[in-house]
Amino acid sequence: MTAMTVEGARPRLRAGDAVLATGLAMVALQLVWKFELVRRTYFRQDDFHYLIRAQESPLTWDYLMWVDVGHLLPGGFGISWAMARLGGYNELLAHATTMTLQAAAGLALLRLLRLLFGARPAILVPLGLYLVTPMTIPSLSWWAAVLETLPLQLALPMALSSHVRYVREGRTRHVVAACAWTVFGLLFFVKAAFVPVLMLVITAIWLTPGWRRLWRAWVPYAVILAAYSWIFFTGLYGSVQINDATQTPGLPEAGVAGAFAWLLGSRGLVPSALGGPWRWQPIGDDYAMAATPEPLVWAGLGVAAVVVSVSVLYRRRAWLAWLVLLGYFLLADVVPVLLGRIELLGPDVLGHELRYLAATATVVSVVIGLAFIPLDGEERPWLRPRSRLRWAWVPLAAAVTAGSVWSVAAYADRPLGRTVRGYVETARLALSRVPEGTVVLDTHVPPEVAAPAFFHDYALHSKVLGVPDPWPVTWVRRLSGPLPNPMVFDARGRLRPVAVEGVTIPQGSSCVPVGGQEVRFRLPYPLAGGEYTVQLSYLNGAETNLSVRLGLGVAQAPAGRDLGRTFTQVHGEGGELAVRTTGGPAACLGEIRIGRPVPDENGPPIPPRPATG
Repeated sequence: MTAMTVEGARPRLRAGDAVLATGLAMVALQLVWKFELVRRTYFRQDDFHYLIRAQESPLTWDYLMWVDVGHLLPGGFGISWAMARLGGYNELLAHATTMTLQAAAGLALLRLLRLLFGARPAILVPLGLYLVTPMTIPSLSWWAAVLETLPLQLALPMALSSHVRYVREGRTRHVVAACAWTVFGLLFFVKAAFVPVLMLVITAIWLTPGWRRLWRAWVPYAVILAAYSWIFFTGLYGSVQINDATQTPGLPEAGVAGAFAWLLGSRGLVPSALGGPWRWQPIGDDYAMAATPEPLVWAGLGVAAVVVSVSVLYRRRAWLAWLVLLGYFLLADVVPVLLGRIELLGPDVLGHELRYLAATATVVSVVIGLAFIPLDGEERPWLRPRSRLRWAWVPLAAAVTAGSVWSVAAYADRPLGRTVRGYVETARLALSRVPEGTVVLDTHVPPEVAAPAFFHDYALHSKVLGVPDPWPVTWVRRLSGPLPNPMVFDARGRLRPVAVEGVTIPQGSSCVPVGGQEVRFRLPYPLAGGEYTVQLSYLNGAETNLSVRLGLGVAQAPAGRDLGRTFTQVHGEGGELAVRTTGGPAACLGEIRIGRPVPDENGPPIPPRPATG
């Protein structure tokens, strides 16, 4: 009898090994596939903000617990702090972190599926969906999103696996492991607060009818959530944002909330779970949002309705699995955005943002397993015989896989990080070639690097290019006083001499003497009210001080000896510029320019254009 049992177990053992080997091969293959995309990405937007802030801050509680528009990620800030001190924009380290987390997340999901459903070939279907779905792709091209979503994609299945083992074996160490993985997830993403909720729901519905007796698990889970909630909401209402304001989150109007939920579900969740979105809306060169064609939106909803209906028709408690997915989507994906940033961009934009769904891909895979695959050892899993539809999933799985490959290829068919990388590297090379102490006008980087409207001073060249070490140049926010050949960055990241674009008042071959009485220079046309940069060329016998007036606006402009230029800012309007000296010898003024500082396209760029020939 024993021999027969052992002999009969060998085929199952071999089958289980084959499933495990296939799952491991699938995880490895998707790493090679996704690395081709990841290696072409570069830092963008929030990435620069995180690394600049990390460089400027000590590793303190306040630094780690800062809430960024609804995002609390002390783990991510800790990694950023280390990155800022290990080379700053270290692509190799960033990509290695991404791929390590991606590999761990895939293995963790494989482990969870084997624990829940056994080592049966059917678990390769939800695993494969997670590995190929475009739902996770936009977040892979944005390092700040990687720091949030990938740790949760690892923590969620690991915590659930430990909890499943506790339910089955009753050992306290599994509760400790589940708590540890939950805390790990909470260090990176607020959505990890829903991991214990998933544990409770899955336990109550699928694992044991006596879920209340598992108090040794529910008590520490509740303590963790209570402590985290206190930390999060204290930080949410107390953290000063980069615009020097504190957050006052609140739910938007019902219409806005409903529109966002519908768009994110119908244009994001459902299409990407079926291989979409098939088409992308570019956001610059390095990012894109879902732009699912309208016919495919409705086709996807129809296919999803059929899949759900079939599962409910055949699989016991399948409707509860889909209800879990819906609840998680609304609570974990929709509500945080409504509290955090829906007012900034609105539902029509954020409703197409797959980044909010990246971690949900793990939940989708688990739910599909619960809706179609019997649990390991489950009795009476089916409501009716399923022989007719036994292989009906094959063409659907093939279509989803093909669509996913198409969608990911469409996303990758873009410059990705090449444009931002080129700008940053060109600008850093330019700074390395100018003499120490060179005056550089500290302007904002282009919006595709870091949008000034969102990041304010963190989008200045001195901030973005100062990681990991500041450059030995003199940064100025405003042109003021006699400056020796100030430089400014052009649109390609090259340093050029500053030119003032606007009104020019030429003086011919000789300069105009200016003393204590105002000398008025008539402008070619009146200037509307506003702030203007005034550039005055001079040839003086000694240092002096100039008073510049435009309408009612008055400003001071120190002028040096001999030939030079001085600058000042004046807020005014009118058709004349009046200049006089104050408390110093007379001056002699040459060309005067009034307008805004721009790169002199006729001046030599730093670095120079490469030679051709």
